[in-house]
Amino acid sequence: MIRRIGSIVRKELRSYFNSPIAYIVVVFFLAFTAIWFFYIGDFAAQDIASLRAYFGIMPVVLVLLVPALTMRSWAEEKKLGTDELLVTLPFREWELVVGKFLATYGLLLLTIVLTVFVPITVTRLGDFERGETIGQYLGMALLGSASVAIGLFVSSVSRNQISSFIIAAVILLAVTLLNQINTIVALPAAAASVINYVSLEFHFRSFNQGVLDTRDLIYFLVVTSLFLVLNRYVLVARKWR
Repeated sequence: MIRRIGSIVRKELRSYFNSPIAYIVVVFFLAFTAIWFFYIGDFAAQDIASLRAYFGIMPVVLVLLVPALTMRSWAEEKKLGTDELLVTLPFREWELVVGKFLATYGLLLLTIVLTVFVPITVTRLGDFERGETIGQYLGMALLGSASVAIGLFVSSVSRNQISSFIIAAVILLAVTLLNQINTIVALPAAAASVINYVSLEFHFRSFNQGVLDTRDLIYFLVVTSLFLVLNRYVLVARKWR
């Protein structure tokens, strides 16, 4: 099983790096977040040794980054007509889903790791809390995991890459910023709690503050698992239709 998943991961990574999409997306992500932090956010003028402003913009940036990475995963297979071939090969549906997830998630993690130049650059400018920074990167990894799982599921039910990108971006934007409703409308406590619980950004906020809450950890793992399971069901349904 591990060998079959590994072959899928290698295939997916080759397809990413054989096209300019991966390079464009990674460069855009690194450039935009750095410019936002140093210039638009004016880090030097804040006189605060904190990276919260840098990581605070990450959930919104992932709304565009993740769909750009996941849009071609299953939608491209449909376009080329290889999706039906995949499900007839000696691969289990889980192996296909996990293989594509690990490849896309691995590329996203690489992109996140490349942002370390920002903490390294500003470390000499103040006494930054190392534990908080570690929590922020952990939160990014978990947020990215849930976002990739959602993006891949959307790709599996989309007709083409464009629709996959748009639908995934809209869903991620809605789920990410859902908690902002509570700042606009005074909802009953129970409804506000439900909205906060569904929001990706709400659960990432604790990590951005350096607080490791197991409830947030479980939330991201549940969301990731849920959409991977849904992705598998899509493949099973396609196989037997």
